[in-house]
Amino acid sequence: MTRRYWNINLEEMMQAGVHFGHGTRKWNPRMAPYISAKRKGIHITNLTRTARFLSEACDLVFDAASRGKQFLIVGTKNKAADSVARAAIKARCHYVNKKWLGGMSTNWSTTETRLHKFRDLRTEQKTGRLNRLPKRDAAMLKRQLSHLQTYLGGIKYMTGLPDIVIIVDQQEEYTALRECITLGIPTICLIDTNCDPDLADISIPANDDAIASIRLILNKLVFAICEGRSSYIRNP
Repeated sequence: MTRRYWNINLEEMMQAGVHFGHGTRKWNPRMAPYISAKRKGIHITNLTRTARFLSEACDLVFDAASRGKQFLIVGTKNKAADSVARAAIKARCHYVNKKWLGGMSTNWSTTETRLHKFRDLRTEQKTGRLNRLPKRDAAMLKRQLSHLQTYLGGIKYMTGLPDIVIIVDQQEEYTALRECITLGIPTICLIDTNCDPDLADISIPANDDAIASIRLILNKLVFAICEGRSSYIRNP
């Protein structure tokens, strides 16, 4: 795997609150190696280890992007949703930021059928065909289109399963993580002190409740993906 310098700065991570974990009563003992201290009833994450695993994750996505691989970013809680969408759009990745529909990956044929329906309805809307239908029929299809846009809008261009999935908040996206494990899809997971670090292929210990922390981690990964894509374009 390529080793590169990703400018991962401990002070920058501290300013973003990456080191703040959950309360000491709400933790997973398996996270002990990633915790450096307790402060006012809160676990403090060891940022040196965060930097190490974030760097490994950046190496992984850079190499994958340089070979034309496809990524999916998943983060559906309110504090993560906007950052996930922005990061994915910037790096031309697929994303899910509203709700992970059970079986979205393990039952790909059903998801594919929904995506075909979604694309057909978007085409009908763009061509004005929906507006030529009876009002009742048009209203029903527009509601269906709105529903599909909400839940599948971030993966509308997906034509197959992703090569790597990036997950924000292991607890919140546990179903997505389990599906990836079942299918053998490599995962990079942002994990707080209440998570299991052994589930994802690369676990990045970090605050998954602070917008600044989520954004910083995603920005580093997105930069690595964009660098990898540039390499792929230059050397097809």
